[in-house]
Amino acid sequence: MRMNARLLALTVLVGLAAAPVAYAQSPIPSPAPTPSLVSGSATRLRVYLDCENCFSEYLRDEIKWVDFVRQREDADVLLLSADSDTGGGGREIVLRFIGARQLAGQDRNLRVRSVTGDPEDVRRRAVFRTVMVGLLGYLAQDGLPPDLNLTVRPPATAGASELRRDPWNFWVFSIRGGGEANAEETNRQVRFNGGVSADRVTNNWIISFGANLEEETEHFDLDEDEPLKTVRRERGGDWFIARSLGPRWSAGLEGDVDSSTFGNRKFSAGFAPAIEFNFFPYSQYASRQFRIQYSIGTERARYNEVTLFGKLEETLGRHRASATLDQRQPWGSLELGVEFAQYLHDRTKYNMEVNGDLSLRVARGLSLNLDGSARRIRDQLSLPLRDATPEEVLLRIRELQSGYEVSVSVGLTYTFGSIFNSIVNPRFGR
Repeated sequence: MRMNARLLALTVLVGLAAAPVAYAQSPIPSPAPTPSLVSGSATRLRVYLDCENCFSEYLRDEIKWVDFVRQREDADVLLLSADSDTGGGGREIVLRFIGARQLAGQDRNLRVRSVTGDPEDVRRRAVFRTVMVGLLGYLAQDGLPPDLNLTVRPPATAGASELRRDPWNFWVFSIRGGGEANAEETNRQVRFNGGVSADRVTNNWIISFGANLEEETEHFDLDEDEPLKTVRRERGGDWFIARSLGPRWSAGLEGDVDSSTFGNRKFSAGFAPAIEFNFFPYSQYASRQFRIQYSIGTERARYNEVTLFGKLEETLGRHRASATLDQRQPWGSLELGVEFAQYLHDRTKYNMEVNGDLSLRVARGLSLNLDGSARRIRDQLSLPLRDATPEEVLLRIRELQSGYEVSVSVGLTYTFGSIFNSIVNPRFGR
């Protein structure tokens, strides 16, 4: 008994001595680290939104497992976008995911398409789902969150067959109209406009027809016996047919009809074959384009009044050449264009325009915005011979002679402070 008691006491003492050691060696449960794009890092994925049509506030409010930042220099992924009309009257948005820092070089493009008449909620949810897929692709490199659930519902086969049996054969029609009325004690104004269009777009063809009209009537009660009445009327139509000739070439035929009280045109009509070359494949339109166009055709015009050149009607040949550069990259966006048009019967009758739009990120938090255009005008063949009355000049109801047009705008923006902008607070519409 005495020996058993000693063994029991020794066992208790060893157990008490070993307990703190065992407790210290026991792992303490901790929350699982947030998945990260950088192996071994516990930081969350940082995303910079640079998209005008991707419902950025909705994305920041719905996606809680990434950090949205204000400066591109702090981001792991840059999200850019570009959009274009589709043949069905809807829109296609190309979302460009560009890897930065440790993810540099890991880029991808995802597309979102909507059909005409889709409400905003349907379009923004489609963008949301596509952005989720793009961001999860980066997270999957180091492992997806353990509690992530995915549900995929493939489109029904019947819907695909129904699309192949399109009863409209890809044609989209539109009818629009509107009006406006304003009245003051000495002035009354009535304006209305309307238009129709028919478009068909496939992978190889673009066919477009359109017509529109606009009329504005104003009454001025001056200190005279009769009130002053002015009418400005514009009517026109246009058509365009283009065929793809490969990944970089296209050919087309364009035409228009027009009448304008402002431009002294009772009736004018013209048509011109055209050709276009893109230095980059058309499939890269979301990131870069460099297009060169050339067209040559004829115009037939009848005027309301005798022109400066003593004409009431004439038929003229004309050609036009243009070049357009369009870039949208992480450093910003750039659009440059130059266009030259000239009448063939007199080379001194021409019109040349240069325009540009630059949005450049100069440094962290600092961006520069430049927008400008310059136009040399030497082709105002429809100007009336008689001088404009003071009323026509002041009310801008007749085109005036001008040798040039210039416009320039410059802006700088500098932001600093917190790098995060994930929180959305809609109070007071802010």
